[in-house]
Amino acid sequence: MNSEKKILFKWFQPWLTNQVLNVVLTLVIFIAGLFSWPTPASAILAQGDAVTDPRAILRYSLPIDNDFVRKLQGNLEDISNQLRGKRWQNINRDLKNASFVLSSRREKLLATVPNERKTQAESLIEQLAAGTEELKEIVAAKDREATYVKRQELLGLVGDLEQLMVVGFPFEIPEEYNNLPQLLGRATVAMETNKGDLEIVIDGYSAPVNGGNFVDLVKRGFYDGLDFNRAEDFYILQAGDPPGKEVGFIDPQTNQYRAIPLEVLVPGDELPVYGETLEELGRYLDQPAIPFNAYGAIALARPADDPNGGSSQFFFFKFDTEITPPGYNLMDGRYSVFGYLVKGKEVLEELTAGDKIISAKVIDGIENLKEP
Repeated sequence: MNSEKKILFKWFQPWLTNQVLNVVLTLVIFIAGLFSWPTPASAILAQGDAVTDPRAILRYSLPIDNDFVRKLQGNLEDISNQLRGKRWQNINRDLKNASFVLSSRREKLLATVPNERKTQAESLIEQLAAGTEELKEIVAAKDREATYVKRQELLGLVGDLEQLMVVGFPFEIPEEYNNLPQLLGRATVAMETNKGDLEIVIDGYSAPVNGGNFVDLVKRGFYDGLDFNRAEDFYILQAGDPPGKEVGFIDPQTNQYRAIPLEVLVPGDELPVYGETLEELGRYLDQPAIPFNAYGAIALARPADDPNGGSSQFFFFKFDTEITPPGYNLMDGRYSVFGYLVKGKEVLEELTAGDKIISAKVIDGIENLKEP
């Protein structure tokens, strides 16, 4: 066992069996070599159950403060966990708790909704209450597929309700980045490839500079016709390298390479961390607001030795949950996640180097893009 693997063995050993551990460590060292990532000698990996549903991560990362809508969301999210074990009694308990919030805590749900949006919020709560009763009947029939589908529908309504609670932008972006596009909210991008369609939600609440850069380039048509130029099985699919000698976007107004800083928001912080990795700051246990937990997380590619050297190239993170467990990887805090694939997982699974982006278009949220 080489020295790097010995270090990683010390990190992982309390949690993984030796057989699985050896596979994990071999792959970590392999990937680190491909990306020229430094292997830290003192990192401690995050622990705990990781949320792997991209839509759930996006709901939890909204900048709102309403414990009751979070309880409602948590009860509906938990149904998926209980379904795996066919624990119908626990699902009934989740639904009972959700009904209680919707009926007896309605005023609390509405408390953080601005007055001009309350009518819309009340309508969503009515739909949620009726839908929860419908789901109880589905659960009584022990129909797993219908239960999952209805749960997803209800969580979509919860997400709409939570979005109504968002007021303004949660922080002031440092002035030094005023020369860069910024996404002050969320946007949705539809990407057509030669193997099918992808839909991506870009989260400006957590990564406004990185998200703004990507949405701006999509708006310009920069990615149309570009190839996926790099692929590593189970892990990385990268694109955004323009034709010619340049490796990023050259701003036509300045004729300069547009460099984008590393940007990682940790819940509880007033601002994202800019320019330094969490590892460099000694924040090994801090989990980003939008981590690499979900299949299809999209992040800014950058030179291994320059956290602020990214530009137009991005990558989708593709992982095998059995080999690289979410919440235990070495990517979080080192690269800027700025969104998630929400539709087209089966397409992303098939894409590889040499495949092509036919077009990319912003289909929602373009009004949230602030130009320099």
